[in-house]
Amino acid sequence: MNLGIAGKTALVTASSGGMGRNIAHALAAEGVNIVLFARSEDQLKINAAEIEAKHGVKALAIAGDMTVDADVERLARTLDAHCGGPDILILNSGRAPNPLRATLDETEAARWQAAYQTQLWGVIEVAKHIVPLMVRREWGRIVAITSSSVKEPMSHHALSTVFRAGVTAYMKHLANEVGGRGITVNCVAPALIDTSHRVGTSAYSAAQTEARKKMTPLGRMGTQEELTGVVTFLASMQAGFVTGSSIQVEGGMLRAMT
Repeated sequence: MNLGIAGKTALVTASSGGMGRNIAHALAAEGVNIVLFARSEDQLKINAAEIEAKHGVKALAIAGDMTVDADVERLARTLDAHCGGPDILILNSGRAPNPLRATLDETEAARWQAAYQTQLWGVIEVAKHIVPLMVRREWGRIVAITSSSVKEPMSHHALSTVFRAGVTAYMKHLANEVGGRGITVNCVAPALIDTSHRVGTSAYSAAQTEARKKMTPLGRMGTQEELTGVVTFLASMQAGFVTGSSIQVEGGMLRAMT
């Protein structure tokens, strides 16, 4: 299927690795030019070179912190000068502080503040500077990455659920306000996605992976390609009548009908 977005430009935040990097590659495979934004300049440059070599599109690396207003202002100015602003905005963000704890054990203000800054405020910072550029262009696709725990809270995920839910609410308001300018706004809410490609504490252990497989009727973990495929579709021309929605990508783990 031709998604109709070849030649457009996408900004992908938190794209130095993991899900953000994978989404950038998936969009680039559809002919989309990519702007990468994250704190690690060296890794961003490596990712940009890989994208250009593999997909034959343009890739620009801009280093900065989503939670720092001056960095996001600089990102917006650079994008304005570079291409007039992005056509597609993928709002990916970092994880909550580890280790995860039961709700009443989350008593440290510093952990709540870190989760708020990383998962909610950083998204708002980018949106408030970048979306006006998209409004000016009269067309756009915005996709925020949240979590299925927003719909059905998972144990020991309060730090994530509270602020991912805030992102969902923010995106719903935004969808209502910018739809008339040709811009759709949606969330993708994943869970049980395989992270074996990653190293360190973010990857599931073998025992954790087996336990998670039993949480879905499909009896397996979701792949990165299955997740990025949903994000890419929401960025497409064919998804132009989908807005204000939150799409679950969790293999049927959630039991509710709505």
